[in-house]
Amino acid sequence: MNILFVCSRNKRRSLTAEKIFDGVNGHHVRSAGTENDSRVKVTAGLIGWADLVICFEKKHLRRLREKYPDEMSAKRTATLNIPDEYCYMDDDLVDILHSCADEYM
Repeated sequence: MNILFVCSRNKRRSLTAEKIFDGVNGHHVRSAGTENDSRVKVTAGLIGWADLVICFEKKHLRRLREKYPDEMSAKRTATLNIPDEYCYMDDDLVDILHSCADEYM
């Protein structure tokens, strides 16, 4: 399964998720951000590649649906509700990701 993790700037949360989940159970994982200054910015192509789009906050999912309505219309999605208060590869973030995202993996 191809999984896309989306947060605001793709520097901490979604990048951590990509790092810890890519290759797990044969999944291919990428990450991107919704902001203009994102490390990797979400594109229609990334959304099309993904079988599942996992957002960190409701605002990320809303932004994707507004900007890419056609690509998101039939896309399987999830929202983790993890706020932007963790550093990249923060131990607490990794633990939370395993407890929240494992059900989708």
